[in-house]
Amino acid sequence: MVAFFVISMPARAEWVGDARPLMGTEVSVLLWHEDETVGKEIVDEVFAEASRIDRLMSTYKEDSRISEINRQAATEPVVAGDELFRLLQRSHDISVLTRGAFDITYDSVGQHYDFRNRQRPDDATVAAERELIDFRFVELDQASGTVAFREQGVRINLGGIAKGYVVERGVNVLRKHGVQNGIVTAGGDSRLLGDRRGQPWMVGIRDPRNEAEVAISVPLEDEAISTSGDYERYFVEGDTRYHHIIQPSTGEPAGGVHSATVFGPDAVITDALSTSVFVLGVDQGLRLIATLPDYESIVIDAQGRIFYSDGLQSPE
Repeated sequence: MVAFFVISMPARAEWVGDARPLMGTEVSVLLWHEDETVGKEIVDEVFAEASRIDRLMSTYKEDSRISEINRQAATEPVVAGDELFRLLQRSHDISVLTRGAFDITYDSVGQHYDFRNRQRPDDATVAAERELIDFRFVELDQASGTVAFREQGVRINLGGIAKGYVVERGVNVLRKHGVQNGIVTAGGDSRLLGDRRGQPWMVGIRDPRNEAEVAISVPLEDEAISTSGDYERYFVEGDTRYHHIIQPSTGEPAGGVHSATVFGPDAVITDALSTSVFVLGVDQGLRLIATLPDYESIVIDAQGRIFYSDGLQSPE
């Protein structure tokens, strides 16, 4: 389920795009090119790049490098490869910045959820596995480019940052071919390149409890935007909504917020920060954003109220 969507897409022949299921969500590309055939070739190249990253970083693929790390890193250091190592370093830096609100070891608990089949871990499993959620259990050796885990049972998952990485890489493909106007989206993460041919992209943040409704629309140009919501992967059991955004300190789904959206120049960072703000909640989350001058946020809390970071103005 996409967390937000672009409003009023232009319907002109020179706009070339496609959408395909990938990375457990939908990845879409839209770009302007004078030559439709060349434009379609560029679109295909973006999808090829997204598929390559998925093969490297998906925990659902047994032969991915992430899966290899999860199997072996508690026993011996595992060579990550330059690309993955750099993303793991960035994940660690964001964990430090957010004081653990962003933590790729959440999968120690997260692996026990199956949202499609409405399955969740029992209390005993959560109590045991949450002890393994701590980004400091992941040791990164810069000299050797290896990853090691300090505890048996630790698992990492880049689900909170990899889609942002995919859309940044996708826009890099567009730039390489001289494209000046486009958008690459993966689930709740988008990277906008330029504007919409003389007009801003109008990005709608959806109503967390009504898929067909927009809670607020924002004009953006040449920007990244990421939304984390409790409606993306979830099921309801009794009065409780079980969703995929885990509070690292408890091992339970984070509460108090329905969605958190972050804008900024880098989709890798907006992806991780939207998760962090969701976990931290309105007050602490917006305090974090206030320390980052290039980033802004809109948060919808559990009562449906909308809150804006200091650099944004609430509509009248």
